[in-house]
Amino acid sequence: MTVHFPFQNSYAALPANFFARVAPTPVAAPRLIKLNRRLAVQLGLDPDLLETPEGAEILSGKSLPIGADPIAMAYAGHQFGHFVPQLGDGRAILLGEVIDKDGVRRDIQLKGSGPTPFSRRGDGRAALGPVLREYVVSEAMAALGIPTTRSLAAVVTGEHVMRETALPGAVLTRVASSHIRVGTFQYFAARGDTDAVRRLADHVIIRHYPALSGTDRPYQGLLASVIARQADLVARWLLIGFIHGVMNTDNTSISGETIDYGPCAFMDHYDPAQVFSSIDEFGRYAYANQPRIALWNLTRLAECLLPLFSDDKDKAVEQAQETLVDFGEKFNLAYRAGLRAKIGLFTEREDDHALAQALLDAMAKGQADFTLTFRRLSNAAGDPALDQEVRKLFAEPEGFDEWVARWRQRLGEEPQSAEERQAAMRAVNPAFIPRNHRVEAVIKAAMEGDDYAPFEELLIVLSKPYRDQPAFADYELPPQPHERVCQTFCGT
Repeated sequence: MTVHFPFQNSYAALPANFFARVAPTPVAAPRLIKLNRRLAVQLGLDPDLLETPEGAEILSGKSLPIGADPIAMAYAGHQFGHFVPQLGDGRAILLGEVIDKDGVRRDIQLKGSGPTPFSRRGDGRAALGPVLREYVVSEAMAALGIPTTRSLAAVVTGEHVMRETALPGAVLTRVASSHIRVGTFQYFAARGDTDAVRRLADHVIIRHYPALSGTDRPYQGLLASVIARQADLVARWLLIGFIHGVMNTDNTSISGETIDYGPCAFMDHYDPAQVFSSIDEFGRYAYANQPRIALWNLTRLAECLLPLFSDDKDKAVEQAQETLVDFGEKFNLAYRAGLRAKIGLFTEREDDHALAQALLDAMAKGQADFTLTFRRLSNAAGDPALDQEVRKLFAEPEGFDEWVARWRQRLGEEPQSAEERQAAMRAVNPAFIPRNHRVEAVIKAAMEGDDYAPFEELLIVLSKPYRDQPAFADYELPPQPHERVCQTFCGT
């Protein structure tokens, strides 16, 4: 039987300057190493057929499924604050779109599928390591409840790619609500093509924000909607200790999903200034800077939309500024509510945020592990004797000692039982995250020994991040000093 993708390709129906039509470059000997069977079913695809040799050829770009209309999308972007007027999909090709079982339109894209007109002298390929990293982290984010692109499949190509050395090549099949970015709007705005900006905005409204259609100010509504989703997204990142690593405007999704898992990482010990990305030399995208950068990126989107707001530039700027002000309020509401939940508070009081911040300050001073502190605190919510298990995580525990007394007093002012509080906290404080040293170990096993058993096991553990898994208890633990991963890399 033939693998069937029920494509409906709305983006490829836009004007020709929105993309370049280009087919994937065939590879020598594709071999499927992982198929996300559950996601395949959700997309209306047959996982059994995708696991055949024909499926591996499609998922590597060696052959095209019927109905595909492969394109590389055009976009620009601010990279570390510097504007580049043309970027585009340099190693990714959108095969098409499908409507999933929930009625949601989803892009299916091959990443590492060969050069495109936007490759800028690059080979358009991907190495195995970054493909495995994106597969692991994106699926972990989905299990954690964070809006994200998804990974449908990983395929090794039977070829090598040249970076500093020869590395095994691979292709990732990525799924997204769309791949439209702030940088997509910038591409047309930088060329003064207001008609294209309007056409793109109308497409985004129909696809992502249909309630705005027919309203009095749809484009202001579009900006407000993207702001709301990004504020919520970045708050969620901070609440699980995630650092994107490269928050350029071309990596800021209009749909509000986490996209482009390059030098991303999860913190071990809490440090608001933490940076992992090897290319972020000045800490622009450090953990605590992410809300500020998100607003900066959204301001760039607002600049692109100004001509759609009003012919009067001053009026348009005023409307944009009024809308952008909402980011801070929406972020703070989401972040502070999330922190209250993480420390087990059901009601809101004026000094609750100061209480949560005091714990973070003590964690920073005591170099306490971010994820494990909150998880053990969840357990302690049901049994005060377990406070000592939290205390052990602090190199300087005096700050925790002071804090836990205040916390216990505050908990006593609420009517919920210890069991109710423990269950609620465990539902928001994961036991398992894709710790950097675990991801690196998976990559090393695959690259050096063609051994994917560690990869499979890590995916199993991360698929249930909020549950206790006694058989995999070691995966909860932070790295030993010799296991620490201090830098992550883009992988391009």
